[in-house]
Amino acid sequence: MPTMSSVMEDPTLERHFRGHKDAVTCADFNPNRKQLASGSVDKSLMIWNLAPKARAFRYVGHQDVITGVQFSPSGNLVATSSKDRTVRLWTPSMKGESTVFKAHTATVRSVAFSHDGQRLVTASDDKSVKVWSVHRQCFVYSLNQHTNWVRCARFSPDGRLIASCGDDRTVRLWDTSTKHCINCFTDYRESTTFVGFNSSGTCIASSGADSTLKIWDLRTNKLIQHYQVHSAGINSFSFHPSNNYLISGSSDSTVKILDLLEGRLIYTLHGHKGAVITVAFSRAGDLFASGGADGQVLMWRTNFDTKSYQDILRQHSRRSSPDPPPHVTDIHPRGPHLHRLQPTAIQISPTVADTQSTDPHVIELGQSLHSTTLLYGQTHTTPTQAAANSHHSNANTHHSNGLPAHRKARVGGWMGDESTGRAHTTVWSQTGDGGGGRREEEERGQTHPLEVLSGHPSSLDSTLRHIVQQLDILTQTVSVLEERLTLTEDKLKECLLNQSQLLKDVLSSEERQRTESEETDGSPVHFT
Repeated sequence: MPTMSSVMEDPTLERHFRGHKDAVTCADFNPNRKQLASGSVDKSLMIWNLAPKARAFRYVGHQDVITGVQFSPSGNLVATSSKDRTVRLWTPSMKGESTVFKAHTATVRSVAFSHDGQRLVTASDDKSVKVWSVHRQCFVYSLNQHTNWVRCARFSPDGRLIASCGDDRTVRLWDTSTKHCINCFTDYRESTTFVGFNSSGTCIASSGADSTLKIWDLRTNKLIQHYQVHSAGINSFSFHPSNNYLISGSSDSTVKILDLLEGRLIYTLHGHKGAVITVAFSRAGDLFASGGADGQVLMWRTNFDTKSYQDILRQHSRRSSPDPPPHVTDIHPRGPHLHRLQPTAIQISPTVADTQSTDPHVIELGQSLHSTTLLYGQTHTTPTQAAANSHHSNANTHHSNGLPAHRKARVGGWMGDESTGRAHTTVWSQTGDGGGGRREEEERGQTHPLEVLSGHPSSLDSTLRHIVQQLDILTQTVSVLEERLTLTEDKLKECLLNQSQLLKDVLSSEERQRTESEETDGSPVHFT
């Protein structure tokens, strides 16, 4: 029998935010602790002000699903990635201005800032990881060793490493100075969905569509913890700033909180109807947010991080149904071992609606007639869709629960329907019976997506395969050319600066000589 929570140190639902018209796919807190950003299948970016009764802002500009969002370390910029193959850099103000980055040739799955705010890293279905300069607003270089779609990429806290993961079932570690892959972890049975560093940069965690979460020690390159506490694929996770806790969101409709020091599950949160697609701690760790297929963003107060860790352990030990003791293998030094779901983990169901939330007044901020587009580092001006068109495109037939009728088809394909090369794929979708989540297990063979078309002769299949291979080679060639163009551009700028300095030196030298000559000519001649 699960224990119901009644302790003040347990996490509590503080607010909910409703304004998206479809599933929430990503969320991030502003480092200034005053705002929360979220992206959605409805193609809009929402900036929620955390002050009571404050207005919310909706930014329209992307032409397809927003897949990732992150505030810059200073909090004055917001980066978003999208299935429209672009990355946008927004200034979260009333003007709603954004700069568009274009270099990927397929859906961009994630975007993240470096910790100094100078670089962006993106992951894409074109099998590449790309790094961008924020200040110069241009593409810098590509990392190209993944053999399938790349789902997520993140910088290490010191900026020296990049971790990436994808549908090729690998987690790769890259050196940003040499641009080489220095390690590859391959212990997943299905796609790896998310990757992230802890705040000290000593460990990375990765989650999978096989519902597992693994933590690797980068000092020894060994797996140190392995959790399987969810009953469906994990879509997102976030480290607490203390590195003592981790939250994860899954297609099983729950948010789970792991105690990394004890190596066990301590809380299961029930607040969403349908898959939980994104979770994120605030920079201070006192709050965390979750978003899902129900179109809601829930903001929780952490609470369990307010006391010392030993106090929390003593509090848990006094409960009527305490959690089981840690494994013997949890004692340092730990070896890799599996942590399964414990039936006595604390279940929290916020059945009573929070009293602080009121649906905020949403200010619509559309795109201007033209926006700046950066294509391979060069500036172009392209017409963009107005906000009214975006709202018109979302005005489709709705279910009785207020969700779009076509959500099941689009949301169900967020992770599962688009993945290739999997034997088992978990598909999550939104049903019309009150918004409850439902998982469907589909059996799929190890076939190339082009082979789905039946009735074609084998010669056509081989020709199509050959075309796909050639396209992959072209994509890689273009990436190499982009990198070389960027280097050439840097060298040209350096040459121009040197020439400008030389010209200044020559002019100043000539001016000096002229002055000296005039002084010599104008001086009186003395005869003796």
